Amino acid sequence: MRIGLFGGTFDPPHIGHQILAAEAQQQLSLERVLWIVTPDPPHKQGQPISPVAQRIELVRAVTDADPAFELCTVELERPGPHYARDTLQILQGRYPTAELFYLIGQDSLRDLPTWHDPQGLLAACAGLGVMRRPGVQTDLTALEAQLPGLQQRLHWIETPLIEISARDLRQRIASGAAYRYYLPAAVAALVQANDWYRR
Repeated sequence: MRIGLFGGTFDPPHIGHQILAAEAQQQLSLERVLWIVTPDPPHKQGQPISPVAQRIELVRAVTDADPAFELCTVELERPGPHYARDTLQILQGRYPTAELFYLIGQDSLRDLPTWHDPQGLLAACAGLGVMRRPGVQTDLTALEAQLPGLQQRLHWIETPLIEISARDLRQRIASGAAYRYYLPAAVAALVQANDWYRR
């Protein structure tokens, strides 16, 4: 079994997330994509983040609509900070015969040497599924020098240019701008019904 690990704050999950997950699932021949909701991301300390229960409900609305997607709450089952390497090691124990592919953006690949134990992360996964980002420059030679063996673990995922960010969506909703078609229908319905992101 090949499983993709798609982590994020998902505040809120939008159609860009859906498209990226679907492209990763097809291009890497993944049987399942786990959407891992991060309650306390180390790189967003001090930033306002919606309650994790709200984000879980929104992600569940996305994953319930696609049999290839599954909500994963592994990072809610232990105290933070939540490092990718630790999450991978836990999921290795849960899926001992599976190949685990950690899905990241090209900007995260560029910053990978600054992550907590990046070598341990590489050792714990079958590969990195990297989604190309327009305008992001990646010096693979320099990265390989810092993380030997990295390049043979990379699997590039081609996706359409989708310039949607959760931060911009929160601002749109708060200001009363149109947002409906940026979100999966079930997510938009929850946001509207609960008046989320208005304040």
